[in-house]
Amino acid sequence: MNDELRAELLERAERDQAARISLPRNATWQQWQETVLPLDQANTMRMQEIIAEHGWPGHVLVGVDGAHAAWLLVQHAPDKFQEECLPLLENAVAEGDASRRDLAYLLDRVLMQRGEPQIYGTQYRTQNGVTKMWPVQDPEGLDNRRAALGLGPQSEYEASILGDESR
Repeated sequence: MNDELRAELLERAERDQAARISLPRNATWQQWQETVLPLDQANTMRMQEIIAEHGWPGHVLVGVDGAHAAWLLVQHAPDKFQEECLPLLENAVAEGDASRRDLAYLLDRVLMQRGEPQIYGTQYRTQNGVTKMWPVQDPEGLDNRRAALGLGPQSEYEASILGDESR
């Protein structure tokens, strides 16, 4: 295991989350640009370097938590980079070196960006102040697909996403 790289990924993920949490739910684009965008750009550049050197940073290289941190940074990277990382994460999952849950979130995000229905119901969009789940393939089988990955029922996930909006 590369302890130094693991520590770096964990620290970057911690800063990523702190920046996002620091913003109000209705943050302006300017607030986002000042607080989150520079961090996302730096993290994307670093993830490109890491992947070029090591491939997908999986469990063997950086531990379970380090691999999850790498996934988080990619989730917040530009669409094109997410597309490039998807097959790398798919291969890592197939080799048992990454989380199937992390793959579900990245796959759904990439499908949404392509304008296609998602599979696991992890992605939501807000339009005109209303947050809704992005369309999903086979809605009747959604909870079964989620359960197969250890994800809770869609209704519980949606309640956590919507928070105050659902009241």
